[in-house]
Amino acid sequence: MDHSLFKFGIRVNANQFAQQLWQVLLVGLTLGMMRTVVPALAEQEFGVPKTSFMLLMAFVVAFGFVKGTLNFVAGRLSERFGRKNILMAGWLIALPIPPMILYAPSWDWIVFATVLLGINQGLTWSMTQTSKLDLTMPEQRGLTIGLNEFSGYFGVALAGIVTGYLSEWLGARDGLMWFGMVVIIIAIITAQLWIKDTLPWAKAEAEQHARGQSNGPTPRFPKNISAHPTTWEVFTLISWRDKRFFALSQAGLVEKFVDALIWVFYPVYLCEQGLSLANIGWVVGIYGFVWGGSQFVTGKLSDHIGRLKPIVFGMWVCGAGVGLTLLGETLWWWSFSAAVTGFGMALLYPNISAAVSDIAHPNWRGSAIGIYRFWRDLGYGIGALLLGMAASISGLLSTGFWFVSIAMFVSGLLVWILAEETHPRLNPAD
Repeated sequence: MDHSLFKFGIRVNANQFAQQLWQVLLVGLTLGMMRTVVPALAEQEFGVPKTSFMLLMAFVVAFGFVKGTLNFVAGRLSERFGRKNILMAGWLIALPIPPMILYAPSWDWIVFATVLLGINQGLTWSMTQTSKLDLTMPEQRGLTIGLNEFSGYFGVALAGIVTGYLSEWLGARDGLMWFGMVVIIIAIITAQLWIKDTLPWAKAEAEQHARGQSNGPTPRFPKNISAHPTTWEVFTLISWRDKRFFALSQAGLVEKFVDALIWVFYPVYLCEQGLSLANIGWVVGIYGFVWGGSQFVTGKLSDHIGRLKPIVFGMWVCGAGVGLTLLGETLWWWSFSAAVTGFGMALLYPNISAAVSDIAHPNWRGSAIGIYRFWRDLGYGIGALLLGMAASISGLLSTGFWFVSIAMFVSGLLVWILAEETHPRLNPAD
């Protein structure tokens, strides 16, 4: 294959880039349908006692560990079988989820449905992100990740609001069933018809680096890794052998504590304060809309000022937003604190991924992104376990909020100390 035929950049690949954005929007809708109604109705529909914090968090623990593992697997498999095949597999696995929610006789069924959701998200979201990075230029990575996460989390927020209203109109189970089936079937059809495999673009970029023909400054690729590394070699590099990758991976893991909190404790906490499902959907939706919408700006911002400062300040702003939730008692206050939390996430979220992509060689970029996403989404599971334990020991939901707030401040400090600027223009290897 003549790799010189492949051109890079958002504009020149606009059609395929837009198709990938559509896919990640549908991925976000699939995730979002589980994030408002299911936790709020755990007791009413599935018999989960309010004080059973560990049981309540069980489905998020399952989601985190499964999605994290599948991120790792997806990245590696996509370098062998192509990005599109992995994307399609992820969508087919999602098909049983809506019927399982409709007919679930117990909370165990919800946990198993969430396992399938974790597999779906690990395969599909990883591929939409990796595919767009294959198509774009290095100086566009912040914008690329920002657009990807904007589209995905806009879908998450929109689904939370729509399913809240559908549940009040059709009932919780029927509303989730019809919403989920429509989204998944549309995703399968559009992916099969219009998505192209972008692995050839990654191979073309690797060939350019090998020939010394790449444009622009040289990224600060790690030197202590072979040209075509084994899975274990890449895993250890991203996890601990390179302190920059270690700092970014631990930040990704800890920031998912926030998402686990928003997913389960937020709806339960707001429900205890007397909010309706529709209003809970709006508060959680504001977090998602601000997070998603702001990434259009914060991702592009890092292409100009670098990745490090937005990541660190984002961790601290997000942690502050979580703490603010407990300091007020009105719908407007909770909406404000959700917006602060969402803006902090927007600062850090696309830019950690962009930083990983900056210093990951195209030969193993898919694996590097998958391993980072493994650690990041493992944060769902670890965070849910720790949140459940903290709330069980104290008997208070508020303990979980303070735990997450402190963890975000400490993690941001570690990034500031251990990482460095990764943008190749601002901190080139030469």
